[in-house]
Amino acid sequence: MLTTDYVPGTPCWIDVSSPDTEASDAFYTGLFGWDSISLGPEHRHYRFCQVGGRTVAGISTETPGRGAPAWLTYFQAPDAGVIAKTIEQAGGTVLSPPIDIEGQGGMAVFADPAGAAFAVWQPGRTKGLGLVTEAGSLGWVELHTPDPAGIRPFYQAVFGWRIEDLPMGDASYPVISPAEGGESSAMAGLAQLQAGDSPHWLPYFEVPDCDATVALAQRLGGTTHAPPMSTEGVGRMAFLADPFGARFAVITSSA
Repeated sequence: MLTTDYVPGTPCWIDVSSPDTEASDAFYTGLFGWDSISLGPEHRHYRFCQVGGRTVAGISTETPGRGAPAWLTYFQAPDAGVIAKTIEQAGGTVLSPPIDIEGQGGMAVFADPAGAAFAVWQPGRTKGLGLVTEAGSLGWVELHTPDPAGIRPFYQAVFGWRIEDLPMGDASYPVISPAEGGESSAMAGLAQLQAGDSPHWLPYFEVPDCDATVALAQRLGGTTHAPPMSTEGVGRMAFLADPFGARFAVITSSA
C-alpha cells in the first residue's frame, strides 16, 4: 500500500493542471472537502490542497509543456538529472528537463515509450505528500497502456520496480512494488488501455462513499467515464473527469 515513507520509485506527489485554477479549486474542494492554499503569483498561483493540514495534492496553472488538463503522478528519485538520462536511454522522452524548485526539490516531466506522461521528484525540503490512503487522499495509481506486458521493461529499467501478476476474477492484474519495498508495498497497477483512449497514469482517491462522490462530482460539473462498480476484495470504484477533462478515479476500499 502507499505510505509517506517515500523510497525511490514510489508515487510521492500528484497535481492537476488547469486553465482556471479557481474553478478547479472549487470543484475539488467541493468534491473532497479539501482546504487549499495558494502560493501566490511568484509561484504561478500553484495551490496546495490539504486534509487536516496535510497536503494531499496540488493544482497548477496549465502550461504548454503539460498539454491538456490532466493529473500528473510524480515518482520519487534521488537525482532527477541521473534518472532523466536513464529514461532517455530506456526509450522515454523528456517533456520538461530537470529544474530546481527553490530548494523544495527538483522535478522533471517525461513520457514513457507509449506516450503516458509522468514526473519525478527529487526531494529537498518537500519530501512528498503529507497524507495518503485515507479519505480525500491518494490511494493508488494505475497506468493505462496499450501493451501492459511490453511496457514493463521500461519502468523496471528506470525505477527497478517489481511487478507481480495477481489473480483477479477470471484474469490477472499486474501489481507494482518498489525495488526497496516489502511484501505489503504494492503501490500501483497496470491496466489495458481502452480502444480509442490515450495512454495515461490514473490516480485513485480514497472516499467514504463511492456512489455519493460520483453523484456529487456530477452536480459540481464533472463527468462519469465509468459508473461505480465493485471488485471483490478491492472495493467500489468509478472513473471520473473534472470540468476541464482531467481524469481520475475514486474508490471506497474494502476493509
